[in-house]
Amino acid sequence: MALSRKSWNYIIMGASIFMIAVLSFINDKTANVPNDTVPLFDPQLHLKQLQLDGIWLSQQDGLWQCHSQVLNCQQWAQSWQNISVSPLTDPPEHSLKEQKLSIAIDNMQTAQLWRYFPNEGLLQSSKQNWYQVPPSLRVELQPILAIPSQSK
Repeated sequence: MALSRKSWNYIIMGASIFMIAVLSFINDKTANVPNDTVPLFDPQLHLKQLQLDGIWLSQQDGLWQCHSQVLNCQQWAQSWQNISVSPLTDPPEHSLKEQKLSIAIDNMQTAQLWRYFPNEGLLQSSKQNWYQVPPSLRVELQPILAIPSQSK
């Protein structure tokens, strides 16, 4: 039995409405920051410098400056400065893809060395404490880099 054009239109409209509902549901569940998150940085101690695998940002005279390849300097700095994390009690499973993270905070003499696992959104402090970054905040923690020209 063949379906009429009108029947196919109803099927397409139903499938479209179903997909929109599913995508809206997924967005609602992943866009919100969980209730158990806490700011990574104390409100009185602000982020001064950060280096992520050789790409850096630094605050000087109240303005953020970044590595020359970073295209989204202000957004990247704000994302790290306002990051919220969920403390983890047990060491989590993680991939081998890690990024070295050096963080300098106000009133601290030396920078802290951290490990960041971007695939899972995991941070490991220099004191071996583990934190999880909510999925909705992970993308903003990576800088957008300009592609260097390949001129000969």
